[in-house]
Amino acid sequence: MVKGPAKTKTADEKIRKSGDWREKTLTRVRQLIKESDPEIVEEVKWKKPSNPDGIPVWYCNGGICTGETYKDHVKLTFFKGASLKDPAGLFTQDGSVTRAIDLYEDEEIDEAAFKNLIRAAVAFNLESKSKR
Repeated sequence: MVKGPAKTKTADEKIRKSGDWREKTLTRVRQLIKESDPEIVEEVKWKKPSNPDGIPVWYCNGGICTGETYKDHVKLTFFKGASLKDPAGLFTQDGSVTRAIDLYEDEEIDEAAFKNLIRAAVAFNLESKSKR
């Protein structure tokens, strides 16, 4: 995994593409993720013809979440979300492994609860790693 300015620059470009409220929302969420743990690494992955800019992905001892922009919302998909406690009820979509948070225009996220969820994902990755 490559760290550093090159990956961050690519993520910056991807996030700026929307140029509207989605850019502002994803930029703020990105800042909260980085504030949650200084060891978190960001990169853009999964570039393909239908999505040539790829998707911002955050890691720390394993995958944490992705950040995608859609026409009417920003989606944060947590790789192991089903294994995380969500006392603040931030998740809007449940799956057997992943869970997601959908953010719509003019919708605020509980920043403290979101940072706690990011930290819980990092802790889960560390715990899973130590069991191997």
